[in-house]
Amino acid sequence: MSSDPEITAMSAIVAALEDLEEAQVARVLHWAQQRYTAAQPAVAEPRRSEGAVPNDVEESPCPPGFAEFYDLFEAASPDTGLDRALVAGYWLQVEKGQETFGSGPLNRELKHLGYPASNITRDLGRLMNRTPKLVMKVRKEGSARQSRNRYKLTSSGIDAVSQMLGKS
Repeated sequence: MSSDPEITAMSAIVAALEDLEEAQVARVLHWAQQRYTAAQPAVAEPRRSEGAVPNDVEESPCPPGFAEFYDLFEAASPDTGLDRALVAGYWLQVEKGQETFGSGPLNRELKHLGYPASNITRDLGRLMNRTPKLVMKVRKEGSARQSRNRYKLTSSGIDAVSQMLGKS
């Protein structure tokens, strides 16, 4: 059975980055993104569902949509692990249109960029305990021992990411 060339490339990247510090990983990934996406044609804006925002209604002054999580992440330039979790939540909720999100998919997005949280549930808890709350838990799914929490950014959380995007 032949190996998938994408998986082989990803494995090589993981091996190359594993001994680097966080800032070094960020620089290498930024360089690679610039190097290998510069000649690519522009990516189309994500499609909105019909009737989502009527043409005669002005949208809120949010930044334009991002085609990929790494584009949003680079534009926001989050400094801390909590900010990274907040940006990933913004990606899932605002950019991808999910009503709620789980900690697993959120941390998966961060892992793909080389910034996995050591305890994403703790980080989300810290964002919930801030004043004003940036994240809220909206429900718990499953049995008590194997439950999965569902989260949602508050309007303050969305504003915080919008401010990050405005500073770049």
